[in-house]
Amino acid sequence: MRTFFEELAKKLADRWVGLLLLPGALFALTVWLAVRLGQAHALDWPRADAAAVLASIGRLSGGAQAILVLVALLAVTGAGLAVQALAALTRALWLGRWPRMLARPGVRRRRLRWERLVAKRRELQDAYPGETRTPEQQEQIDHAAGRITRFAPARPGRPTWIGDRLHAVERVALDRSGLDLAFGWSRLWLVLPETARAEITAASAAFTAAIAVGTWGWPYLVLGVVWWPAAVLGAVVLLVGWARARPAVDDLAALSEAAVDLHGRALAVALGVAETESRGPLTPEEGERISRLLRKGR
Repeated sequence: MRTFFEELAKKLADRWVGLLLLPGALFALTVWLAVRLGQAHALDWPRADAAAVLASIGRLSGGAQAILVLVALLAVTGAGLAVQALAALTRALWLGRWPRMLARPGVRRRRLRWERLVAKRRELQDAYPGETRTPEQQEQIDHAAGRITRFAPARPGRPTWIGDRLHAVERVALDRSGLDLAFGWSRLWLVLPETARAEITAASAAFTAAIAVGTWGWPYLVLGVVWWPAAVLGAVVLLVGWARARPAVDDLAALSEAAVDLHGRALAVALGVAETESRGPLTPEEGERISRLLRKGR
């Protein structure tokens, strides 16, 4: 038990340093620079005169320095907690969970582009019949299909790429297997083997970490009102978070879709929809029966 609590304390300390202390300290340093330099002297680094500030701190008594360090740690931690509270906003924006009036134009644009890509692939398939198709022509068709998949594996329903990547998992499961993941995912999770859960949890954690990184961009953008380099830094932080979120959510979506393909039948067996000896992916009929059962008339 003692070892358990020691490991827990170590993990909490690592989490505090990684998510709150270091980012908060960097932000506090940026705030200090913004106050010292302002817009008029944004890049006048000698004006910051950090050496003089450190010297003045060094002249303080030991007790005063300890209090100053404690106040700084509390301020940095408080800033970190406040910023992490904004993570829900970042998640909602990236997943495309916007008010309907704002989301509709973005969804419409993405659907039009997706439909153009699908139409292009169909034109190539019609122009190059399978019986006489050359390897080069097949490569063109495969390239067109790859563009569709990279843009959106299913008909877009969200105004952002990240949101559509997860939306496609639900859409594909419903269209191909008849399984409504809005009601079925929590039940499927309970019948997944531990290895599958671990892989999905790791991908979800990577996505959450990317959101945490991107969320730090917002306070820097706000600070840009006082010191414009902070706005540039904020934009960079947001882009880094977004760039990390894309592969993370792609892995999460791929693993979630694989879980439906490989373990959907385990859910069907657990619910009595399929026989214990049955094998293979869910059939549309089985998926629809599961969905009706789990919706419970809703």
